[in-house]
Formats: sequence, structure tokens, C-alpha cells
Amino acid sequence: MTIQLILASASPRRRELLDQISVNYQVCPVDIDETPLPNEAPLAYVRRMAAEKSAAGMARYGAAFPVLAADTTVVLQDVIMGKPKDKEDALAMLRLLSGNRHQVFTSVSLRGRQHGEAVSITDVTFRCLTDAEIVAYWESGEPQDKAGAYAIQGRGGVFVESIKGSFSGVVGLPLFETAQLLAQQGITIF
Repeated sequence: MTIQLILASASPRRRELLDQISVNYQVCPVDIDETPLPNEAPLAYVRRMAAEKSAAGMARYGAAFPVLAADTTVVLQDVIMGKPKDKEDALAMLRLLSGNRHQVFTSVSLRGRQHGEAVSITDVTFRCLTDAEIVAYWESGEPQDKAGAYAIQGRGGVFVESIKGSFSGVVGLPLFETAQLLAQQGITIF
């Protein structure tokens, strides 16, 4: 298997999505400060995070292969909902999402011959959730490391009344946009 790129992420979901489109990659995660800047807009935040991750990957692992990175955040009324800090934070996020439409922003950054970027924005509507469901969901362990405290591809999918946009973008790597960036770098997926 010939490596086509470096994946600057430890996310198993991003690995599954790259596997789905038969891209050969090496996982080389990077660790950066993901704190939003004061008054940073959600779109600017996800674009900056993805770009900083790919730049850190290029700096750490060199330019032998293109470096792919992504960042996903849940946005409700222009407020960034990152990974929950603890149980109370997760329960508060899920209560806010309950019965509301929110957006999921995923930015993809690919550095190689040039730097390419793309952003997927998806509208997700949650049905109304009961407190018992929210607590039981927390206790399942699934929301603990997920933006917005839920995983659409897991048990959290039962909360989703509708989606308008990219399912794979909500999972963490929008395949349409990623394939376009890969093609610009000469990486074929078929």
C-alpha cells in the first residue's frame, strides 16, 4: 500500500471516512491549542483550526506527502459548542440543542503542492429531548469527546429530526469537499 497522504488527526471517524473512499494514509496526529480567540466567529474558528493542524502536521512530518487536517464544530445561534468539559457541560449543550436547528461547520485543510481549503456547513434539527434521554445518552459515554456532545453516526442519530447538507461533514470529514481537494493535489480516489 503506497501512502497518499498524512492524516493529521487521531479521529477514528475521519479514518473511517477516508477508508470509505479508498485513500491510503498514515495517521500522524498533531496537538494544538483549540481555544477560540476572543470574539472569533465560528467560521473563522474552524478554518483557523484546520489550517493550523495541517501546518503543524507539515512542520512535524515534512513535505514528503500532502497533509490533511480537519476541524468540526457545532454552532447554535453563532455560539461555538465544542467538546464538553464534563457531564454538566454536555447536559447543558444537549438541552440547548433539544428542539432546535443548529449548524455543523467542518473545515478541511490539505497542504501539499499548494494549500487547499474547503468548508462544509450543514443544518441539523434535533427533536425535543427529555431530561431522562439526555442523562442516559451521557451515561452511554458517546458524547464525551464530540463537538456539541453528540455523534450523528452513533446513538445520537436518534435525536436528529432532519439534516440539510453533508452527513459526512457532520461526522467530521465532508467527502465531497475532501475529494475535490485531493484531486487538486493529484490524488485519485478511484
